[in-house]
Amino acid sequence: MANECAPLFRPGRDVTVLTTAAVTGKTFVGVSGNRDAATGLIKAAPASAAAKAFGVAAYDAGNGKTVPIIRGGIVPVTAGGTIAAGAQVEVGASGRAVTLESGIAVGYAVDDGTSGSDVLIALY
Repeated sequence: MANECAPLFRPGRDVTVLTTAAVTGKTFVGVSGNRDAATGLIKAAPASAAAKAFGVAAYDAGNGKTVPIIRGGIVPVTAGGTIAAGAQVEVGASGRAVTLESGIAVGYAVDDGTSGSDVLIALY
């Protein structure tokens, strides 16, 4: 590729968190409290509907477990309803992506999605 920009290091993109509730991979999570005193890790749980998301869980993790949170890029997120390509999305029930209505925009869809399927979201 000509004139390719290949970053050497991108700090702060993925963050390991300590869960305070079970999280499901490919769903939005939010900060759920102060950092853990013993580990220094940020605490996170499934994001509340219409709230600002911290990122997307990389995989399923039970309560009290660590999990990477993806904070940038284009990632698959489980859809909570029908989403059209190009539509802005917000956090819906169970941390799933839904078409923006009254919440906080957390990204936009780069392809169509239906409830329960993965839809590619460009995260803000």
